[in-house]
Formats: sequence, C-alpha cells, structure tokens
Amino acid sequence: MSRQSIFITGAAAGIGQAAARLFAAKGWFVGLYDVDEAGVQTLSRELGEDFTCAGKLDVTDPDAWEHALAEFAARAGRLDVLLNNAGILASGPLESIPLARQHLLIDVNIKGVLNGCYLALPYLQRTPRSRVINLCSASALYGQPSLAVYSATKFAVRGLTEALDLEWSEYGIRVMDVLPLFVATDMVTNMNANSFRKMGAKLTAQDVADTIFKAARYDSKIPKVHWTVGFQTRAFYSLSGAAPDLITRFINSRITGSH
Repeated sequence: MSRQSIFITGAAAGIGQAAARLFAAKGWFVGLYDVDEAGVQTLSRELGEDFTCAGKLDVTDPDAWEHALAEFAARAGRLDVLLNNAGILASGPLESIPLARQHLLIDVNIKGVLNGCYLALPYLQRTPRSRVINLCSASALYGQPSLAVYSATKFAVRGLTEALDLEWSEYGIRVMDVLPLFVATDMVTNMNANSFRKMGAKLTAQDVADTIFKAARYDSKIPKVHWTVGFQTRAFYSLSGAAPDLITRFINSRITGSH
C-alpha cells in the first residue's frame, strides 16, 4: 500500500508550510503548491524530494489546478487529503480598500477553494476515506468590521464545506474546515482591525497545523465538520450557536469597537 498523501495550497509559508512539515514528519507524501514557486521548491528539497513534489499554482486558474493535480497524482498515486489553505487578506474600512483588491479576495478565497474541490473530486473518489480540509476563520462566525469582505469569503467557505460534506458523503469523502482566530503569520502584519489590536495573534501556525493533522486522521462515525483552534475560538464558536443574534452582535461590537 502506498503512503498517504496530502496536496497543500499556499504551502510556501505560514500555516501551509507548518502543515507540510508536520505531515512529512509523519511519513506522508506531500504536494507543495503555491504562487511562490521558489519557496515550495526550497521546502521540497529540505523535506526530501523523494517524498514531496512541488510546483507553482495560482488557485484562481482552473488550468493550473488540472496540471498540478495530474502532476501530483503521477507522483503520489493517490490523494488522501486536499488542504485548501491558500488565501489572502485585506483589512480596513470597506471604502479604503481598492475594489480590485476586494475582487481578488473573492477570486482567491472562494473561487480558489471551489476550483480545488471541483477539480480534485475525481482523484478523491479513487482514494478510500479521502477528505477535503478547507482553511476557514473565526471571522466566519460573525461578520467582522474592517475585515468585511475577508469575513464574507470565509462564510462562503464554511457554507461550501457544510454542503459538500453532506453531498459527498455518498462517495465516502469527508469535507471539513478549520477555524482559527488570528494566527501569528505574515498575513496579519500591519492588519488594520480593532479586533486584532485588542486580541492580538495568540495562535501559531503550528497550532493550526496540529489541528489540521487531527482532522486528517479523524475516524469516528460521528461527523465533525468544523474544527476550532484555541480556547478563544472555541468560546466564540459555542457562543455563536447558543446566543441570540443581538447578543452576538453586541459582543462583537465590544471587541471591535464598532456600534
């Protein structure tokens, strides 16, 4: 039996790189894909080119996805986990962020995940008990001011995850998402949001990678779709399901300094 394999987008840095290191250390074959081709090639050499493959991938480009998945499948022989990790962020008042940048958030964070799910399905169907893990965010629990479009994209990822987990259960494919709060990576550098200024980034990329690995190995008959990372996110997640919208809105307004 060939070793288990994972295809990771946004693998050159941050959470994607931490996940790549962890899965490689656990003996998985790891596909490293990113718009930063030099970064993933360097990581591939470090982790071992016999147990990794690496290449450039713009997740907004379906043709690039098809090429990357075919290349990966030829090397790995199977696709156990698709990790849709690639994402971008823009922060600040909605009107202060160029509209083109807002559209790019949608293209990368939503269409990139859709492209991956759609085009990876035939490979996932050929691998028993395969799964998709989508990087989501605690901002998908209640819309966040100064992160409005980013937050909206993560709501979309959450909805897509829930729908596909039900839809693809007939194929034996599980679809999950991981919801961290702010993570200490380059993505939050110079973030312009009151919630970040008040709460800071208490999670590390390794914290998120550890949760991703647990999701990849989860084997209970009881479905677990949403995976929170850290105490703060678990608390917000529990609150979002239990508290009325007015209370949730009030708590978020206090955290973000909005009214």
